[in-house]
Amino acid sequence: MYHQSHAAKGDHYGSSKRHLLYRSMQRAAVNIYKTESSFEMLVFAPGRIKEHFAVNVKGNELTVSYTPPEGFPRFNWVLREYSRGGFARTFTLDETIDATAITAKYEDGVLQVSLPVIAGAQTKQQEIKIS
Repeated sequence: MYHQSHAAKGDHYGSSKRHLLYRSMQRAAVNIYKTESSFEMLVFAPGRIKEHFAVNVKGNELTVSYTPPEGFPRFNWVLREYSRGGFARTFTLDETIDATAITAKYEDGVLQVSLPVIAGAQTKQQEIKIS
């Protein structure tokens, strides 16, 4: 599995001039770890409503997104370090992931997406010489 690409983050990634709405669209932190039979993705998104998450696979791209419900309050923030708003994160899957067996559950503010590895399809390790 491959982490989010620069292209998936958009043209304004890293720019301090990007719009605040755009910034909130990137607000869900993600950790990924590997087990013997899967990759486990933890999307840290407390305070969300389970039914408003979407996990989709199209081709070799996995998208995890959240759309807040209609009428979501918009405050006149003085300081805002945390957002409960919407987000979308896209990841590229390699050929070792069984996309038909991906599962997800939302518990205690963490969306856990399990990405099973096809038995025997693990990528072979290769040492790269540094010149």
